[in-house]
This record gives sequence, C-alpha cells and structure tokens, in this order.
Amino acid sequence: MRVMNIIHDSVVDGEGLRTVVFFAGCPHFCKGCHNPQSWNIRNGTEMSVEDILTEIKSNPLTDVTLSGGEPFFQAKEVSVLAKKIKKSGKNIWIYSGYTYEEIRRSNDRYKRELLHYCDILVEGPFILEQRDLSLRFHGSRNQRIIDLTKKSEFR
Repeated sequence: MRVMNIIHDSVVDGEGLRTVVFFAGCPHFCKGCHNPQSWNIRNGTEMSVEDILTEIKSNPLTDVTLSGGEPFFQAKEVSVLAKKIKKSGKNIWIYSGYTYEEIRRSNDRYKRELLHYCDILVEGPFILEQRDLSLRFHGSRNQRIIDLTKKSEFR
C-alpha cells in the first residue's frame, strides 16, 4: 500500500485518541483539500500490511482512523489491513470523499468489504463553499458521519 504518513495520538480525526493512517491516492481533487499532496499515489511510501499493523500496535492506547488521500482508492489492500485491525480489537473510523451510497452501490467488492470492517464512516467530498469550522470531525456541511455499527447518521 502507498502511505503518506502515520501519526499517533490524534484527537481531531475521530473520537478519543487515534492512530491515523494517511493513504496516498485520491480521485476526488476537492478544492480546498487540506492534504492535496496525497492526491498522487506516487507521493506515498510503499508499506506492507504487517508494517502498518506494527506501527499501529506500537501505540496500544489508540483506536485507528484510515484517511487520505482516499482509503477506498486502495480498497483491496486496505480491506485486508482493516480486517486485521478489527481482529486486534480496535475501533476504526474511515474518511472518504465517496458517499455511503456510492460505496454500497460500487461494483468493487473490496470497497464494500472495507466498509464492512469500519465502525464510523465520515463521508462525502469536501466542498469549500460549505466549509464550517464549527463541525466536529468533518469540514463541510454536506459531509455525514455515519455509525456503521448502528447504520445511523449523526453530526
């Protein structure tokens, strides 16, 4: 997988302390994106599932957020990673420019599989004209935070 960065102890990428994996590659090209260098998958560093798991497990007090770029851009590999993260007992948030409905309707079974392993989906493209700094865990009013364990939306 191509990874831009892994950070520990984030408090802005989901509830609680989180280890965040920022993946390279994104097809959305959102105007005002806070991480445009992640659009090009070649900007990332190649890491194996085991390399990433080792880094995640090095900080046992945190849950995990998969971000980007676009984690669903590398859905086949990231779904393998997410399955192993879940087996280790971690809560998983995932940020995506795709909507929940787009992922569910996708012909790509790996995108649907990746969604299955996640607890919370923060979805939808960032829209600069709908930017709202008062929102928790997302940047524009069109985006939704969906609890996949309950299939309910909250903001």
